[in-house]
Amino acid sequence: MIAVSGGCQCGTHRFDAQVLPGSGYWCHCRMCQRATGGVAAAFVNAAKVDVRWQAAPPVTFMSSPIGRRGFCEKCGTPLTFDYPDSDRVDLTMGSLDNPGAVRLASHFGVESRVPDWIPHDDLPVTRCEEHEPLVARWNGATGGPE
Repeated sequence: MIAVSGGCQCGTHRFDAQVLPGSGYWCHCRMCQRATGGVAAAFVNAAKVDVRWQAAPPVTFMSSPIGRRGFCEKCGTPLTFDYPDSDRVDLTMGSLDNPGAVRLASHFGVESRVPDWIPHDDLPVTRCEEHEPLVARWNGATGGPE
């Protein structure tokens, strides 16, 4: 485990967390693209109990029937993504004080990957529909496949 810290652009929301050094990943899904305004979202995954907010946690928005995003209500910085029923949370890599401390391990949601914007590498890739926990969570919340 490594200690990381970070926060939003204006400093309203700051955190300290413990993460695995090789737990960074790109999410290429359309929801992450829309939520960040980028071609992909870079995240590092942590146990919720290993994230400590120095003041109030960020404001959250249910971006789908199963997913929640945390952001700063003052400056708009995207800070987190999680499933409310999970004990894990994703922290945005761009919000880390030292993003270089976390190594990239994989790509997720590659069915929406924008060619030529994220360099191709030899890291593992997963399509959303191939990730059984996501499929089960979505089907349970909506009554069936999307």
